[in-house]
Amino acid sequence: MATVTFVSHDGEKYEAALIEGQSLMQVAVNEAVPGIDGDCGGEAACGTCHVIVNPEWSELVGRSGPVEEEMLCMNPERQQTSRLSCQMRAREEWDGLTVQLPEFQM
Repeated sequence: MATVTFVSHDGEKYEAALIEGQSLMQVAVNEAVPGIDGDCGGEAACGTCHVIVNPEWSELVGRSGPVEEEMLCMNPERQQTSRLSCQMRAREEWDGLTVQLPEFQM
């Protein structure tokens, strides 16, 4: 089974099973990962599911698109590899993916 690790801003790690086709936000919410709220329900309208993809994974998981950029550009913690996890559909080949959580969600 493929897994993803969410790392909080203070280094706490939360491992969760990836379910193919489910958003990374939904994976985090289902596992009660602190720091991923998903207030808009996955509509890319709130930014409360912001994650920072480790650079070695950014090509495989893809870069943020125009819809994500509208939300991410307002975020002071935005990094070059920032994504909205609600827009990331899990795939089996993401096994071992690690993402950082910002200190604050919008």
